[in-house]
This record gives sequence, C-alpha cells and structure tokens, in this order.
Amino acid sequence: MDNIKTLADWIQQSQNIVFFGGAGTSTESGIPDFRSAAGLYQSEEKLPYPPEVMLSRSFFVKHPEVFFGFYRSKMLHPDAEPNGCHRFLASLEQQGRLKAVVTQNIDGLHQAAGSMNVLELHGSVHRNHCMECGRFYSLNEMMDSSEVVPKCPVDGGIIKPDVVLYEEELDQDTLVRSIQAISQADLLFIGGTSLTVHPAAGLITYFHGKHTVLLNTDPTSYDHKADLLMTDPIGKVMAELGNQLGL
Repeated sequence: MDNIKTLADWIQQSQNIVFFGGAGTSTESGIPDFRSAAGLYQSEEKLPYPPEVMLSRSFFVKHPEVFFGFYRSKMLHPDAEPNGCHRFLASLEQQGRLKAVVTQNIDGLHQAAGSMNVLELHGSVHRNHCMECGRFYSLNEMMDSSEVVPKCPVDGGIIKPDVVLYEEELDQDTLVRSIQAISQADLLFIGGTSLTVHPAAGLITYFHGKHTVLLNTDPTSYDHKADLLMTDPIGKVMAELGNQLGL
C-alpha cells in the first residue's frame, strides 16, 4: 500500500503525466501478451512458422494467406472490452492530469474506454486500407470478409491492416508526437511492457521529468532506473489508485 500511496501523491502533484504502455495493459481484457510465460510467443500450439516471422512485411508479401490466417485467429479480439487500467487512464485524462497515452498496442481499447490523446506506435486493427486505391475498411468489414485474403471490392487490391509489421518503420508523425509528449511530461508511468521492442522502448529515454514509475509483472532492463517499481497486476494497482484518488 505504501507504493500506491506514493504513486497517488505523485499523480496529485503532477500536471503533465504520460502513460507508456504495452500488451500487459490488455491481458485482463482477454488479449494475450507476447513474451510472458502465457504469451503468444510462448504458445505450445504448433504453428507453421514462428510468430515473429509471420508478422513480418516480407512474409505478408510472400504468404498473405498464411499471414491472414494467423492474424485473424491470434491478433483480432473484436469482443474485448476495456479493463480497469484503460478506464483509470481515461479518468485521469478527463481530470486534465494525463496528457497522452503512448501505446504499443493495436487493439483500440484505450479509445474505447474514453481516452482521447492516444498515440498508437504500432498502428491499429481498427484501420485497414486497400493497398491499391487506399480505400478505408473498418475492423467489422475485415471480419465480415469471406475471403482468406481480404480484397477491395472496387479494384481487387489486398486490404492491409494499418499495423506496423516487422521490417516496417513506425509512422513518423506518431513517433514525433510521442517524443514530444514524453519529453514534456513531469511523470512518466510505464506499464505492461517488457521494454524489449525497439524503437518503441527507446522513447522512454526522452523523459527528463520528476518521476518514473514502472509497473510490470516481469523484470525489465529498465528496472534499476525507475523511481518506483511495482510488480503487482496492473489492473489491481489501477483499481487501488482509483480508490485513493476518488476516480
């Protein structure tokens, strides 16, 4: 409880908080993370290729049928709902204290909870575009497609999810805005991320504010640099914080 009280005090003293999060923020919504013991990369299910290979740009180009089979079955969770973490952050933003959520997630749950300034480093499953004409398609339209490889009905182009695959660069505008948000923050709250995926993880080095809080169930390479380190489940911590702060 001492850590919760300390963090609650820091939040109340802060006017420019940025949350930097990863897959661990959505596990309590039923979306598996990647690198934990129960994560997607540790699955005992026999896959035709390693997940990192199937989620690469070159594999997408060469084997779109296999890519979409994996993508639809493992990466899409249309029924997932925001959890206490998402809702707490949305409430903090409504208070005016949280200025941005910088997320590596592609599930859109921060927006579903009500957060407005969400910087999606790795894109979103909710945005899809024809690779030929650029026409937009929603997640529901992608899910409703009867084709293994979804095609644009206008020109037959492949409809690609706006998610950043391995071998692809991050969106430069999102990257710049994320760096600006982190560099201007007085409190950086890092949660649910192993801090192993680059260049995203490197963005936290732009923080020069008062306090860094790191909340992750597994150790990270950044643990020794955090002013406050917490390993409890993120949903539990957020619920206790909400009680402390009356959110």
